[in-house]
Amino acid sequence: MGPIPVSNHVGEVHHEVECVIRLNQHFEPEAMAVGLDLTDRLVQSELRSEQLPWTKGKCFKSSAYVGGFHDWSGTFEDIVSQDKGFRLNLWVNDKLVQSASLHEMTITPRAQIEELKTWAPIAAGDYLFTGTPSGVGQLHPNDSVYATLESHEGVILSSIETRCQ
Repeated sequence: MGPIPVSNHVGEVHHEVECVIRLNQHFEPEAMAVGLDLTDRLVQSELRSEQLPWTKGKCFKSSAYVGGFHDWSGTFEDIVSQDKGFRLNLWVNDKLVQSASLHEMTITPRAQIEELKTWAPIAAGDYLFTGTPSGVGQLHPNDSVYATLESHEGVILSSIETRCQ
């Protein structure tokens, strides 16, 4: 995994730590990882102000990073269970900036996949990025970034460690 090229953008690049779910042939979870979903806020804001689709602010080279996948045979509901669910954490320059249990998500992965099934061409092996704790913020050149997906026992199941350039 290479560095995050934040200096390639005129505006601000913001981080969002997310749980990434790899789907099986039945569109159920088969593996999970931590992910970084990056946004070029200047591009996104300009497009929104013109009432244009803002996806260009989310779709640029190196706009998504995914840690190693951890096999998962549970359900979508297990992922967000208060008793056995998971936790996302993101540190920037050794400061914890995003942290939350997945049961705190407003839109559950099950609700997200059910909506996507109504209009998106979903296939086995697709990645579902879901859940962003509060604390989204800007990345700067030379920032160190460390993200984790942890079990309810605090075991790190997936991680990302990189720098910004």
